[in-house]
Parts: sequence; C-alpha cells; structure tokens
Amino acid sequence: MISSIFHLGRLLLAWMAIFLVLCIFASEAGLRHVDAPIGGYAALAGFVLGAWVLSVAFSHIRRVRLVAGTVSAAALSNRQRRRIEIPFEAGEAFDMIDAAIRELPGAQIVDSARDSLQVRARVDGIDPYGGRSSYAWALEHLSTRRNQILATVTPNGDAAGSVTLICEPEGPAWIDLFLVDHGTNLENAEAVVRAVTRRIAERRRQEAAAVRESATEKELTVARLNLLHAQVEPHFLYNTLASAQLLTRSDPARADAMLGNLIQYLRHSLPRTEDAPSTLGEELERSRAYLDILAIRMGPRLALQIEVQEELKRHAFPPMMLQTLVENAIKHGLEPKPGGGTVWILARALDSALTVTVADDGRGFTAQGGGTGIGLRNVRERLRLAYGAAAGFSIVANFPTGVAATITVPLALGVASAPASAAAAAPALASGDRHG
Repeated sequence: MISSIFHLGRLLLAWMAIFLVLCIFASEAGLRHVDAPIGGYAALAGFVLGAWVLSVAFSHIRRVRLVAGTVSAAALSNRQRRRIEIPFEAGEAFDMIDAAIRELPGAQIVDSARDSLQVRARVDGIDPYGGRSSYAWALEHLSTRRNQILATVTPNGDAAGSVTLICEPEGPAWIDLFLVDHGTNLENAEAVVRAVTRRIAERRRQEAAAVRESATEKELTVARLNLLHAQVEPHFLYNTLASAQLLTRSDPARADAMLGNLIQYLRHSLPRTEDAPSTLGEELERSRAYLDILAIRMGPRLALQIEVQEELKRHAFPPMMLQTLVENAIKHGLEPKPGGGTVWILARALDSALTVTVADDGRGFTAQGGGTGIGLRNVRERLRLAYGAAAGFSIVANFPTGVAATITVPLALGVASAPASAAAAAPALASGDRHG
C-alpha cells in the first residue's frame, strides 16, 4: 500500500512540477496580468492533467498486481533486474539465455556475442490493454514505447554460469519519473526466468533418463557377464571328469592333478561382483588351469610356453578374453592337427598400452577350422564398448603355421580396473572360429 501511494505521488508530483514550470515560464513571458477566466482555465488544465496522470499510474499499479501477485517498489519499477544461477558451464548457460530471449514476443536480437557472453535485444512495446480500447489513447501517451534487454553470463567455475538479466525501457533513467511501462518489463523478466527454468528442468529430465538407461544397460551387462562367468562348457567339463575317472584306475597321480586344475579353473570361472576387477594374473591362472587339464588329456601333443613378467600380472585386463583366445587356439588350431603343437602366451608393455598375444602353430586359417566366429566378434565388441579407440584386437597368421591373436588395452593397475562394461557385451566363452 505504501509503495502504491509513493508511486502515485511521485508520478503526480513530477508532472505537476512540469506544469508549474510551464505556468511560471508563461508568466515570465509577459502573461503576468491574466484575467480571471484565463487563470481558471489554467487551473482546470492542471486538474485534468493530474486526473490523467493518476489514472495512468493507477492502471500501472493494478496491472503489476495482476502480473506479480503483489505490489512492491521493485515490482512497480520500469527497470527490472534478475540474477539467474544456471548449473551448467558458461557456454551452455549462454545458449539457454540466448534462446529464451529470442522466443520473447516482439524480441529483436541486436547483438548476440558468444565470446563475450552477452546478449542485447530490443522488444517492441505490446499494448497490454488492446489497441481498440476507447481508453488506449489516454494511456499510451504516458507509457514507454519500446523496451530493451541486456543479459550477461558470468562463469562460475567449470560447471556453472551466473546470468545477470536487465529489462528496461529504451531511454535514460529520468523518464521513469514521467512514464510507466504497465508491467511489460516485469513480464519480460519473468518470462525469461521461466524459459530458462524450463530448459534447465528439461535438461535434468534428459540426464535422469540417460542415467536410468545407463543403469538398465549396466544391469543387462552385469547379467550377461555373470552368465558368462557361470557358463562352463558342458563338453569340456564332462570330458575332464570322464578323463579323471579313467585315470583314477590307471594313474591316480595324474587324476589328482587333473582334478586340482579343474578346481582351479572353476574357481576362476565363478561369477564375480559387478565392480570386482580382474587382472592379467588372474586371467592367466584361469587359462593356465585350462591348458594344464588339456595337457593331461592330450599328452605330448600339447606344449605350453608363457612369457609374462611378474609386474605385468598386476595390471587390469578384461575378464574371459584371454580364455577365449586360448580356447580358440586349442579347438581350431591344435586339436584338429594330428601331431598337436604349442600354445604361446606373451605379454608386453608398450608405451602406455598392455599387449597380450596368444599364438599357436596349429592348422591356421583353414576352411575346416569350423566354428561360428561369435567368440572373436564378442571380443572386438567388448573392447569397443569398454575402451573405444584406446583398445585394439588383431588376428594374423603365425609363421610358419598357426595363428596369432593380440589384444591391446590401456595400461592400468588392477586396483583401478577396466570399466564394468569391459566385462560385458555378450557371452564370449563360446569361442568362435578363425574367421571371427
């Protein structure tokens, strides 16, 4: 109430002061001795001017109350200032405020400078009462005609931007003593704030949806990994147990060694928790147990050579990938070869990458290799999902016979293991063929 009275009084006082100055000027110009009727006309003109000014000021107050829901000195002001905190980096904050200003009715962008993080715009005056109103002529001559907007973005760290928004009439500040904007700058400021708030909420919804989608994909990935870890090839398990049973009658020592290797292999093949890391050493133990079992079954037809330095065993390595390559070498390289052969497992640290190679001197790339190629395709897909371009997989012919398959991953200690998705895309234990 006090703000309304003060606003009315200030506007009326400003116009009455102008009217008084005009009367004094007329008097000083030689109209000092006017007769009573002319003086009465001057008083009547002053009364009409006062009534006109009060009606315009009252209309301004009532409209501001409708727009803001309350009346205060800040709301009644022709010049509005807002500070908006946007929880995104300054460039994104600038894009949001720029788009919000461009969507204002009647907005005309004068300058939008992304480097200086400033937006200047003019906004055409909108008649809030309708141009056909019979009272519009009495209001428009005491109203501001065009407004302007200045938005400045201030970086607030790397992940936030602060926007200073100024909505005001075009013209110097002294015109506020005589003219009103009927709440148009208040509307512009509130509209920009609402638009920015809506865009922030929309971004949050998109981020929440992306998080939910990522969580779902992660759950599916972990489920596949757990299935992969739990999946021990039935034929391998049955054949190993049958061989151990046979050896218990003829060679108990070898049967005991085979069962020990089987236990070691199964221990490393059990599902691990989704965040549990794997290292090259653990994967090597799993593959070594598998090869020791086959060495008992195949006898002198299988030889094994491992060249892996101890310090490399501590580094992270995707689960089950080494096992896939080893199984591929046995099934499609050495088992079909009448005389068998040798499997080599080699690891090297080159620059910031760990390279692991599984090679054999088996049959090599032959049409009789069999298989579907699923295992090797899964290796490629899992590496792509986990490391992108930072990892690699290659398979080439070995000399003089056989195949050499190499996996390259970024060099990292096992405590900072490969991403969970590295474990994941699809069951790779079902080994593929040489043409995967």
